[in-house]
Amino acid sequence: MTRLYHTIRHLRPVQVYGRIWFRLYRPRPDLKPAPKLRSAVSSPVAWAARPPLMHAPETFSFLNQEGNLETGWDDSNIAKLWRYNLHYFDDLNTLASSERVDWHRALLERWVAENPPGQGSGWEPYPLSLRIVNWIKWQGAGNQLEPSWLQSLAIQVRYLAARLEYHLLGNHLFVNAKALVVAGLFFQGREAERWLAKGLAILTRECKEQILADGGHFERSPMYHALILEDLLDLLNFARCYGSAIPAANLEQWEEIVGRMRRWLAVMTHPDGGISFFNDAAGAIAATRQAIESYAARLGLEACTAEETRVTVLPQSGYIRMADNHSTILLDVGPIGPDYLPGHAHADTLSFEWSLFGSRVVVNCGTSCYGTGAKRIRQRSTSAHSTVEINGKDSSEVWGGFRVARRAYPFDLSLEENAEEVRLSCAHDGYMRLPGSAVHWRQLRFAGQSLRIADRVVGAGQYVAVARYHFHPSIKVALNGNSGQLIMPEQQVVEWRVLTGNVRLVSSSYHPEFGLSLPCRCLEVQLVRRQADILFTWG
Repeated sequence: MTRLYHTIRHLRPVQVYGRIWFRLYRPRPDLKPAPKLRSAVSSPVAWAARPPLMHAPETFSFLNQEGNLETGWDDSNIAKLWRYNLHYFDDLNTLASSERVDWHRALLERWVAENPPGQGSGWEPYPLSLRIVNWIKWQGAGNQLEPSWLQSLAIQVRYLAARLEYHLLGNHLFVNAKALVVAGLFFQGREAERWLAKGLAILTRECKEQILADGGHFERSPMYHALILEDLLDLLNFARCYGSAIPAANLEQWEEIVGRMRRWLAVMTHPDGGISFFNDAAGAIAATRQAIESYAARLGLEACTAEETRVTVLPQSGYIRMADNHSTILLDVGPIGPDYLPGHAHADTLSFEWSLFGSRVVVNCGTSCYGTGAKRIRQRSTSAHSTVEINGKDSSEVWGGFRVARRAYPFDLSLEENAEEVRLSCAHDGYMRLPGSAVHWRQLRFAGQSLRIADRVVGAGQYVAVARYHFHPSIKVALNGNSGQLIMPEQQVVEWRVLTGNVRLVSSSYHPEFGLSLPCRCLEVQLVRRQADILFTWG
């Protein structure tokens, strides 16, 4: 009961009664004819580039798992997220999609025939939202939706408009609203204008709520941040296709937010071009930063260059980047997400990631699955992140697939910089629920050719604390007592030495994409007298 209380006490009322309403209310699909199409004044520029997902007429690869339609659209033996992807129709707008038009046309025809209105996973609001936009993008790219498909599309938009995800809020409600706006632009007439007005009203409110002053998406996931950024670029793209249908105030808001979000993504991207893995984050879901920047350039937006400052603070998101010509360090010193919406949060407070010579060295373990299984639980845990675990507990009480009870809040952040080094320290209160009110303190000292991390635990209880350093699979780790070496992919050598603590090298796993698990090594440093201290040096 304690866990449940601390989970629900932060919820907004709309999430509570909205969930009840969502479960009990099922709108009757509105089958009346589709509205006429609005005339576009121009064609859209090419969308953000993504690799193909369809490899044969009925064969797909989603989440690093290949499958087909032999068992239909909604086989309960197949993971829900994979089935969702099947209903998204993302392949309509991927690279070289024009070479698969016949496949796509057959797939559209089959979907309409085999997915009756209101039935199955494909009619849930999130896949509905993505599919509506993808079908409209496909026609915008020069293809032709058949009358029966347009009829289905209108039914889908009407059904979505009656099933908006107010009980979930966050990125779900955002993409619901985006779909209403895009459909409202695509069709014309009173019904389309209602969709457009409703979507714009939600986006105006949610942009202010969800996009923080430093440009970060409020769920603190680099992956979802990139997805929302692409959504806003899509909206600008569609708006230009339909002339003055979008009010100037909305366009100004979107363009200003896009600028902030692009800077944030630049800060939170590693030198290898991939996102950092804080909270739910994995590669190959959102478009890469390079693809997003190319898309922005096609839309005529000014270039956004990567940060070149030694220290960059994202104060509202709670992330800090320290970098020089060789190193990039990203540190989480913020809340796990908005209190009423921590579904994509991990227990990763005060974790960090580190790239050196262009390659990742210290990592968080990433995300390979959703759901409620053991893998999901492990990947959200403190032990799967490069931070400190106390008494085998998580710093934030993550549970289920998307639940959090008591959560960690950082405090006493201190940042000092001089010519020789950057010194950062911070604490969090996530372990104050333990006997004696334990507090974890972490200090990083970053100089030109060294990185030193010191951890300590303060409190009146008995604690067994372990600092973990998960190394990227490309890193070879040598152990010699309390010291050793890291061998980089290009054979550079990093020396490491534990100044305080007991050392153990163990096996771990790294999950850079959904459906992908790679073996890696993890250095565990058990705190001695409640302290641990490790020094990395390189030439």
